[in-house]
Amino acid sequence: MTDVLAGGVPLSYLDLGAGAPILVLHGAGGLPPDAPFLGGLAKHGRVIAPTHPGFGRAELPDWIDSIDDLAYIYLDLLDALDLHDVTVIGFSLGGWIAAEIATKSTARIARLILVDAVGIKISDRLTRDVTDIFATEPAELLRLTFHDPSKAPDLSALSDEAVELIARNREASALYTWEPYAHNPKLVRRLHRIDVPVLLLWGESDGIVTPAYGRAYAERIPGARFEVIAGAGHVPQIEQPEAFVASVARFLGER
Repeated sequence: MTDVLAGGVPLSYLDLGAGAPILVLHGAGGLPPDAPFLGGLAKHGRVIAPTHPGFGRAELPDWIDSIDDLAYIYLDLLDALDLHDVTVIGFSLGGWIAAEIATKSTARIARLILVDAVGIKISDRLTRDVTDIFATEPAELLRLTFHDPSKAPDLSALSDEAVELIARNREASALYTWEPYAHNPKLVRRLHRIDVPVLLLWGESDGIVTPAYGRAYAERIPGARFEVIAGAGHVPQIEQPEAFVASVARFLGER
């Protein structure tokens, strides 16, 4: 891990590969440093994958408590590392952060990839668009998250330290997503500001945010393209890493 100050906030990030920069923003489950998809992405550019404040072992300054805060911190990170023509990839909660970033400034961004992203409200106020991960039974949550639940990590086999990190990730996720749950009511009216090519990738079996939600998300971003990854749920980068990387590589190769 490499350390840097971004707007005065200490961040640690994985730095893999070489070439055009790819900023990877993880979801509520945290950053899996040994996940095969990271190595796959590193064959197509320089992967910079930070840990969000409050997740894992990352510090959480007392003034940081919103997705909006994280969006500005990552704009500061792009400045601190002096990155240009960046591809930003965000997974779930990280996709929400990525969308917020792109509505604020794309001065250093060339492309945006949202993967099973949350962050907007598309239905009426009585209809839940995003499954409440805090109120859903663990077995049901696994079924909604994975196309094949057998690919989910076996929590009983994890060390006490690993379980502690999972608990801290869950606590941080609650901080950033709780009220209103998993969306910014204003974001949907700001998506038209995104002026770079956008790809939305979705697991065909996602039960946390369905493909219908993903298509509605794409319809609200000018020129955005929507693709489904077969045999995957909410984490296609974990269940189908080769197919996920192939979709990203095709998008990176387009002019």
